[in-house]
Amino acid sequence: MSDDNKIRLSKLMAEKGLCSRREADDFISRGLVYVNGEKIDQLGTKVSPDARITLDTRALETQKSLVTIILNKPIGYVSAQPEDDKTPAIRLITDANQYRPNETRRLKMGDLKGLAVTGRLDIDSQGLLLFTQDGRLAKRIIGENSNVEKEYIVRVRGHLSPENLQLLRHGLSLDGKALKPAQVDWINEDQLRFILREGKKRQIRRMCESVDLKVIGLKRVRLGRLRLGDLPEGQWRFLREGEEI
Repeated sequence: MSDDNKIRLSKLMAEKGLCSRREADDFISRGLVYVNGEKIDQLGTKVSPDARITLDTRALETQKSLVTIILNKPIGYVSAQPEDDKTPAIRLITDANQYRPNETRRLKMGDLKGLAVTGRLDIDSQGLLLFTQDGRLAKRIIGENSNVEKEYIVRVRGHLSPENLQLLRHGLSLDGKALKPAQVDWINEDQLRFILREGKKRQIRRMCESVDLKVIGLKRVRLGRLRLGDLPEGQWRFLREGEEI
């Protein structure tokens, strides 16, 4: 096969969901990647798109040790690095704020290294916020082709006609691009449940504004199969063994 039809090994590994590209480069440089049974340790190596890629057991163990943390973010904290005098939510991840009714694992040095927020919540929103060192998990949630459901409880003010409710479900556009179909239903007289499969900036607030609703409270309660549950506001916990997104 000519080089024109080959692809960088690290890119292919990321596309196959084996790891992130940064992790792939690390594994390749350490000689922990095999292509069709042959060890590859040269960065920039190109391979056939249908190549059989396997990871050394040491790479698999490294992936198992990656940290993922669930935080119940309060209002008033920003998800990522702050602007001006805003406080980032990652500062709440301290030993004192850990929720551990039956948990013996404690926060240790290295747990916060490379920990990145995955699926932001704006400063005026609260609820389930995920931080992870695992690039595979991050891609599954916020990658271009992600289909992971995000569920929100939204308190609103204003009148919503049946026609506009249907418009919230399907038919709106933001930033010149049509939104994916959403599940939107009344919970009670002033609360809606939104289930989205995408996450544009301030999406729900902007959707509601387009049908003359004002959002006065927004809380994310689920990412995929992961629920916020009884995690107290302002506290965090580790992703438990067996839990999946």
